[in-house]
Amino acid sequence: MGPEHILSTYDRVAADFDKQRGKSLFERAWLDRMLAIAPPPRRVLDLGCGSGRPIASYLMDRRAQVTGVDGAAAMVALFTQNVPGAEAIQDDMRTLALGRRFDAVLAWNSFFHLCAEDQRGMFAVFAAHTTPGAALMFTAGHKEGEVMGHAAGQPVFHASLDPEEYRALLDAHGFEELRYVPEDPDCNGHTVWLARRRNDAG
Repeated sequence: MGPEHILSTYDRVAADFDKQRGKSLFERAWLDRMLAIAPPPRRVLDLGCGSGRPIASYLMDRRAQVTGVDGAAAMVALFTQNVPGAEAIQDDMRTLALGRRFDAVLAWNSFFHLCAEDQRGMFAVFAAHTTPGAALMFTAGHKEGEVMGHAAGQPVFHASLDPEEYRALLDAHGFEELRYVPEDPDCNGHTVWLARRRNDAG
């Protein structure tokens, strides 16, 4: 089960995934950090938004304007149902070209389903959708490699670049690294990157 099966898998298990997805909001501290640096009006692009619970719902509660993007149609349908005040778009994040910019871009537990080469290409997508000073936050692995995980009992592909390559890609695309915590014990072991688009970036 490689990266090419991710969208069909999530389409198939969307309802079970939504039921089983933890709602404790262990991500809260990181989401608050992202919102704290996002310039007003805090328009957030949530890439790989899934069913919208709990992350997009929390962002909306914090008065952010959320646009959720997911390539799985069943996930977009759930997102629309669960977060009715948000914009929902079905699209592939790898080729996304909305023609507008956001004050924060989030790829939480989504970007890491892409193969290494597609992850490299995502940094141009991040740059094309961020305003100067915007926040960028994503999760990845803590070291280079590929592993298999599970979503609603189904195997799913994960990949990561080396942390130094992520740093180089952020810098090359106009982002300043603000915080990096590998396997954060306060966030269920997630490896999290938080960056900001430089004001002088094109």
